Amino acid sequence: MVALPQPLEPAAPDVVPGEICVIANAKSGTNARDSEAIDRALAVFGKAATLTHWSPSQDLHQIVETAVKNGARTVVAAGGDGTAMAVAQAMLGTPAALAVLPLGTFNYFARGLGLPQDPEAAAQAILTGHRHQITVGKVGDRVFLNNASLGVYPAILKERETVYKRWGRRRIMAHWSVLKTFLRFQRPMKMRLTADGETRDVRAPLLFVARSAYQLERFGLAGKQAISDDKFAVLIGRATSRGKLFKITWRLITGTMQEGRDYDLVQARDLTVATSRPRTLVAFDGEKSREKSPFHFTMADKPLTIILPEPQ
Repeated sequence: MVALPQPLEPAAPDVVPGEICVIANAKSGTNARDSEAIDRALAVFGKAATLTHWSPSQDLHQIVETAVKNGARTVVAAGGDGTAMAVAQAMLGTPAALAVLPLGTFNYFARGLGLPQDPEAAAQAILTGHRHQITVGKVGDRVFLNNASLGVYPAILKERETVYKRWGRRRIMAHWSVLKTFLRFQRPMKMRLTADGETRDVRAPLLFVARSAYQLERFGLAGKQAISDDKFAVLIGRATSRGKLFKITWRLITGTMQEGRDYDLVQARDLTVATSRPRTLVAFDGEKSREKSPFHFTMADKPLTIILPEPQ
């Protein structure tokens, strides 16, 4: 669960036409499962909602700005964590509130907010939810809602994309991509970390910068207090060989990871990571990109308003 202050105001259940703008990735329009889920949610929203499809080639900031000018108070990101992250980037600092219709494989952000996975139930929860402001993380100028990472995890995502293209988007294939990546593991990264002014050199297979207490709790990892304190929970993997990497991964799956044995924890509001390689693969909320080192992690200076469902 993300750290949340007191509610600003309830989201009115008696909505007016155009008050809700649903933004879906263009691929969702050709995906039968996603298209059907969106239609079910729109039926709950009724005349209050409009639907807009977007693709990465379009200016999402312009789409959001136009929607808000046309009266949208709530913008619903219909998709997975990557779609929610992209819409959040465009909405940062706007008066409209972000809601999520979960359509992805894992939906960590939506689950962390307590949103149902059923589209009709999620739509109803959005209608009756409350507006809250939260602080989100950034790596460079990119917003992320759950986590950003360097090392073996971005490599897993890259391999997963290849596997999905060949075998389809199934969880068993996601697990297979993990195994294939581990079998190719060579050596840990060399990094220089500067966390709130303190510098340290590390060698690690993974650097995981978390902003989601839900993810940490789900995998039995430390760092929830850092999230509550509007800081990053920075987890530094301790594996230095393929065998040790398999071992700590098994502990992660079984919820038996231990701080100090399997990973080190650093809490920081400002983090700079310099890698030995000039360009490194970085992942943020499931998306990935090869970027130039060093990487600067900060808290966004503008708040993000979200719709939080009522406790069930």
